[in-house]
Amino acid sequence: MSGDLYRLAMTVLHPGFEGTSAPDWLRRALGEGLGGVVLFARNAVSARLVRQLRAEHPGTVIAIDEEGGTVTRLEVMAGSSFPGNRALGVVDDVALTEQVGRQIGRMLADLDITLNYAPSADVNANPANPVIGVRSFGPEPELVARHTAAYVRGVQGAGVAACAKHFPGHGDTVTDSHLALPTVHASREVLAERDLPPFLAAIDAGVRSIMSGHLLVPALDPSMPATLSRTVLTELLRGELGFDGMLVTDAIEMRAVAAMFGPGEVAVRALAAGVDAICAGLTTEDELRELRDAIVAAVHDGRLPEERLAEAAARVRALSGWYADQAKARAQAHDDADEGVGMRAARRALTTTGTAGLDRGPLVVEINTRLNQAVDPATQTGVTAALASLLPNTGSVRLGPDGELPAFDDRPVVLVVHDAARHPWVRDIVAKALTARPDAIIVDTGIPAPPPGATHVATHGISRVSALAAAEWLLA
Repeated sequence: MSGDLYRLAMTVLHPGFEGTSAPDWLRRALGEGLGGVVLFARNAVSARLVRQLRAEHPGTVIAIDEEGGTVTRLEVMAGSSFPGNRALGVVDDVALTEQVGRQIGRMLADLDITLNYAPSADVNANPANPVIGVRSFGPEPELVARHTAAYVRGVQGAGVAACAKHFPGHGDTVTDSHLALPTVHASREVLAERDLPPFLAAIDAGVRSIMSGHLLVPALDPSMPATLSRTVLTELLRGELGFDGMLVTDAIEMRAVAAMFGPGEVAVRALAAGVDAICAGLTTEDELRELRDAIVAAVHDGRLPEERLAEAAARVRALSGWYADQAKARAQAHDDADEGVGMRAARRALTTTGTAGLDRGPLVVEINTRLNQAVDPATQTGVTAALASLLPNTGSVRLGPDGELPAFDDRPVVLVVHDAARHPWVRDIVAKALTARPDAIIVDTGIPAPPPGATHVATHGISRVSALAAAEWLLA
């Protein structure tokens, strides 16, 4: 048995942590060869924090979810500077998507972050999908494939590794894998025609990483979620599709897999299935040691071949080595900054009906749905703030499912909704508001329902630039 077994186990573990500086236990783990760290908005990510991590282990893979749009860790309070995948798919300009990907990559490169857990390569085939939605480029495989490839080229052209997710495709689900195990009810033929083309496009574009989805796909493996399935990850992704980069799990504390097995067992089964890196979104020192010890014990017991663990660790190190070789690309991306590309994309993504021409502060009624679990709880649509920045005396109220509409006065009324097509209660409130105020303007920041009023604007995503683009249009 190799004397480096413990270090191999540490290499494949990629935890998140609490706090805005690296805790002592994490520093020690990095010194012992911890292969990666995952950053979240709660960490108030900064160059100083990244330097702390790299001081202990210069080659560690530092990862983050910076999709743009609704999923941002770096700009969660102000809102993303980029409109998100659905908006880019609506524009359908692959050169623009590549430019956006490059600027997101530049932002990460300036912080010395190795890996972006993006793009979402899922085809949002089911309009009722609660967790993908506007995170997907759209409902058509060809559209998603070409923009996935463009996004990958953009991010990696800036010297940061991209990660296509959530293999083999989370788009045709009605369950959020953060909360329970989704099942994809599709034949192998449908999967091949609909869900796999974006991943093939990412592989052809040279994507350095792919993330497995916690999905049960009976046509591929009726007994195990994709993350724990050798059939899905080794036979299909490695064998048939030819991917040889770093394969990382979605966070193993998500209920889709955590309800089945303890964390150590999930890690062992994922590695045996073909995964190279275990993402543990929030970890303590004791939990990290338990994961490490479970992996080592599985090797001793013969459940996990040491050769498989060594292969996984080698792929983690290979991604780190690729990043080290991209210093020139990162420097060039820094010099080629295009600060306005997100705003240009957001303006082009707007789809509108009617006219607005607001000339005084409106009453904004935010009809709020809880955004999915992948979205930081602090995320807001930003439309009220954008309007207030342009029109003094803009007022606002927020309504949940049991909320009552306010008494309307003579101010213009703007109704802000998200994914109205998915929420009957949202459409009911909108209908009541339009009965009282037929001149109300509707702004939908998600996947919109057919416009029910005279004036309607869809941003196709939540971001600072999408909100500002909508506000500009409302004043025009």
